Amino acid sequence: MARHSPVTGRYVTIEVDGLEYKVFYLHNGKGTPLVCQHTAGCHNHQWRGLLEDEEITRDYNVIAYDLARHGKSDPPLNVEWWKSEYKLTADHYVNFITTLCDALELDNPIFMGSSFGGNVALQLAMRHPDRFRAVIPVEAADYAPGFFLDWWRHPHVNAAQVCASGTWDLMAPQSPDMDRWLTWHYYTQGSEVFKGDLYFYSVDHDLRRDLDRIDARRCPVVMMTGTYDFLTPPEVTENTARRIKGGIYIEMTDIGHFPMSENYPVFRVYLKEALRIIREKTGG
Repeated sequence: MARHSPVTGRYVTIEVDGLEYKVFYLHNGKGTPLVCQHTAGCHNHQWRGLLEDEEITRDYNVIAYDLARHGKSDPPLNVEWWKSEYKLTADHYVNFITTLCDALELDNPIFMGSSFGGNVALQLAMRHPDRFRAVIPVEAADYAPGFFLDWWRHPHVNAAQVCASGTWDLMAPQSPDMDRWLTWHYYTQGSEVFKGDLYFYSVDHDLRRDLDRIDARRCPVVMMTGTYDFLTPPEVTENTARRIKGGIYIEMTDIGHFPMSENYPVFRVYLKEALRIIREKTGG
């Protein structure tokens, strides 16, 4: 028999930095908005387990969007975007997220992102602590150099294969084969924007001298990293959290760099703890 998911999708058109974008997002639930950013070069499929989690969506309105140029969200409208190389900057990334939250009329949302989405969560906590109830940076750090590579578009390189295969070793071997292959599959589809995303991840995002500007007493910061993540090793995330006033670190055992898609049942245990901490700190 057919089974219909409670998750629904919509488009919203927003203007960011003088350009117009048609943004696709999935949502389900009610209560506190929980806005979710996918990893670099990917799309909101990664959050399907969370979007269909009946327990969490009873209290949280989960919104997972596709960043412009990813998934079902196109590049900017009415501009010849193909004439310049895509390089995502911290300023534009932050402006995109805050504009989207305003367009969706979200009241004091929690923001959660993974990998380059986790890094921008730190940027949001630093730049806009009063606009977010809390942030949950997953697989994030103050600085992650070395992944913006010139050979990415070499004609002898199959970017789709490199992009997808690079995710395999970043996942825990205990994660279910089906979920690991699905995560791999997601990445076979997004290689063209991956390099541009990595410009933010490895070049423009550098908070090594700015972590003291983040005050987790104003905007709680709960950082989580999997033990099998060698891209952002647990000790790097932990050191970042320790340098943030009031920052909290949770280490996720038996999981890797893509926790929400490679093994959601394990990830949800840690996510529920992060949400409990946020409720305790914010009073709701």
